[in-house]
Amino acid sequence: MTRHGARAGEDAEDLDVEEVLALVRNSNGSHLPDPSAHGGTDSARATHRPDASARPGTRHRATGWPEARAVAERAGRHVTRAARRAPVSVPLDTALGLTLAAPLDALTDLPSFDTSAMDGWAVCGPAPWHVRNDGVLAGHAAPASLTDGEAVRIATGARIPPDTTAVLRSEHGRTDDKGRLSPTRDVVPGQDIRPRGQECRTGDQLLAVGTLVTPAVLGLAAAAGYDTVTAVPRARVEVLVLGDELLTQGLPHDGLIRDALGPMLPPWLRALGAEVTAVRRIRDDADALHEAITTCDADVILTTGGTAAGPVDHVHPTLRKIGAELLVDGVAVRPGHPMLLARTTETQHLVGLPGNPLAAVSGLLTLAEPLLRILAARPAPEPYTLPVRDAVHGHPHDTRLVPVVLRGDEAVPLHYNGPAMLRGIAAADALAVVPPGGARSGQEAELLDLPWASGGIGVCFT
Repeated sequence: MTRHGARAGEDAEDLDVEEVLALVRNSNGSHLPDPSAHGGTDSARATHRPDASARPGTRHRATGWPEARAVAERAGRHVTRAARRAPVSVPLDTALGLTLAAPLDALTDLPSFDTSAMDGWAVCGPAPWHVRNDGVLAGHAAPASLTDGEAVRIATGARIPPDTTAVLRSEHGRTDDKGRLSPTRDVVPGQDIRPRGQECRTGDQLLAVGTLVTPAVLGLAAAAGYDTVTAVPRARVEVLVLGDELLTQGLPHDGLIRDALGPMLPPWLRALGAEVTAVRRIRDDADALHEAITTCDADVILTTGGTAAGPVDHVHPTLRKIGAELLVDGVAVRPGHPMLLARTTETQHLVGLPGNPLAAVSGLLTLAEPLLRILAARPAPEPYTLPVRDAVHGHPHDTRLVPVVLRGDEAVPLHYNGPAMLRGIAAADALAVVPPGGARSGQEAELLDLPWASGGIGVCFT
């Protein structure tokens, strides 16, 4: 159901990440503005960044949902220019979900020799044919030449003997009582022979810079002779799960609850193209959080909870203490309103997710997904809409993200979509973007695919 943007089609070698990003942006026609077009990153943020000098608790207007996603993309582009992250050589078995940073050029002709497309007989000249006693199997040395009136048993993928006229399929031939082979239908010269170089010649570009490495890409790379591919490195993410009330096993008891985000976020982040370097549990202590953030060397820090203004919500005070720059401080979306995005260093960002599970999912898809997608140099999926089957209640002023299942050409809203609930999202295929005021039955709504339901790179969990 996902509509993916077109891939870059330009020849290039050993590009750095920003050049890959430029190719991807230019090829998919992204409508998002580049920071430089607005007088640089700082001026691009000026219209939505809250006043850093505001007192704690001072109210400010939350960033609109579309703009918050655009800000996260611009933050990713800022990092790619500042860090100049070099492409890496990655073994095929660990490259799934990465983005090619160099074109995939054929290292050999494919196929590299004339090969049989079917099981049957290699025949020479007109029928009938005398069948040799030996046979030709895949993976064996070059067979002996055929002469007119001669045939030899051959397997799919085996090398074609010199002077072969055609391959006669097993079901299209019969032998008489003298052992002579005859066809049951006309034989066309060259039939069922895959000639050398039919798919590509050595040096042909098979895939361009900016291509997402899918299972099929891995297969093509292996067939073309590659053991590794040159790709954009994964962004390193460290997850900080905040809270004294969280259990890691057993049933909830005595005011304690199970941590749902610790198990959920790492595979979701991997599906978004990131490398999760650690999941750390931090108690509700300002000093502990300060130490965890200031000693982290990951590209992105992801925190859960503590983004509001309660007595143990230490994320905002900690960010002020370290001089971080708040790029997004609250988003006009439900659930997940108190999410945030901050630049902690020139090349590191912190995404603060709310503590309620579905609100955290909202923050993940609103701020973390665009940021990580840019760092991974993945093209943005093309937006698409479907009509909602049932009316969806909306917030008076904010966007709502509602779990849905896709049934035919409709999106069916799911129940159990409160901020603290995961039952709806666990059964969902996507999230519907519901505008302020809600959506009536049959109204078109934009959909955000979930990685495991998108059919593209949904298997990328490792």
